[in-house]
Amino acid sequence: MEKKTSLKKVIPVILVTVIVVTAVLAFVQKLVMPKYQTSSPEGSMIEEYYDEYGENDVIFFGDCEVYEVFSPVTLWEEYGITSYVRGTAQQLVWMSYYYMEETLKYEKPKVMVFAVNSLMYGSPDGTKDDRNREAYNRMSFDGMRWSAQKWRSINVSMTTEEREKSGVWSYVFPILRFHDRILELTGEDIEYLFKKEKVTDRGYLMQVSVEPMTADYSAPPLVDYTFSDLCIEYLDRMVSLCAENDIRLVFVKSPTKYPVWYDEYEEQIEEYTKDNDILYINLLECEEDYGINWQTDTYDAGLHPNVYGVEKISGYFGRFLMDNCDLEDHRKDGELSDTWEDICEAYHARKAALEEREAQKENN
Repeated sequence: MEKKTSLKKVIPVILVTVIVVTAVLAFVQKLVMPKYQTSSPEGSMIEEYYDEYGENDVIFFGDCEVYEVFSPVTLWEEYGITSYVRGTAQQLVWMSYYYMEETLKYEKPKVMVFAVNSLMYGSPDGTKDDRNREAYNRMSFDGMRWSAQKWRSINVSMTTEEREKSGVWSYVFPILRFHDRILELTGEDIEYLFKKEKVTDRGYLMQVSVEPMTADYSAPPLVDYTFSDLCIEYLDRMVSLCAENDIRLVFVKSPTKYPVWYDEYEEQIEEYTKDNDILYINLLECEEDYGINWQTDTYDAGLHPNVYGVEKISGYFGRFLMDNCDLEDHRKDGELSDTWEDICEAYHARKAALEEREAQKENN
């Protein structure tokens, strides 16, 4: 009888202790995780989608060749196209596939656009800057909701070093990876602990500064230009996924000057898109048609366009989509128009604020 009474007293204490410890660990984990706001805003992009999904006819997937190249607001203002950019820093081919698969849990677009630039990176350990690979993975996955797609994407994306250390569990419990940041906290960690600001406009990360292109970008010949089997496997999966869901798959090469897009890459992608009946456009080959000026329309010497270049590129690409993908102009749709009026207002307010900040820099 005494034992039963003791147990009745002890069990609530144990439960309360477990709850308190769990709450404290959850709070510490939230505190030490990077906030991706003023520093590395690319890490906030993927989670913003979950507050804005729905009624998108076009969704973009890829790395900086989508989130710094295409403006959904321009597509709306010029053509009434509803769209979103699901881009992340150094988004590899298999990541794009799993984002596509996950997107279908939330909405079914008419068109999925994939930026082919990432095909040059054949494995998690074979990217252009292996030192930053884990950081890119974290920025791609920290804000992604848990799902089968997140689990599978993490498992195929981890570097050898990550696997040897803590493996997938450091993604399940990020405190295992970021606990040492407790001694390196900044004002950003406190300011954005419970509420974050939007860093993008429908997934587009805006830049307004101007740094003219002065270099003639080139690169030495490669030993092997062949896209890896892993990349081709996930391209095939994209094709099947879109075919099964009656979605038009479009491939695009964005007009960025570096890393170099070799002719051998272009030959492979042209052959693949022809064999699989995929719509493809290389925007490097038609720069004169949309009038980009690499002295005024880039913020980093030609690596990426600034907002002025992005609006030109997006306007041209929007016409390409309207001509080839049977899309509707939704600007006369009252409910959608009201929603997009707010989106456009926020976009232009951000643009004006960034321009004002840039002007102040120049005057100081």
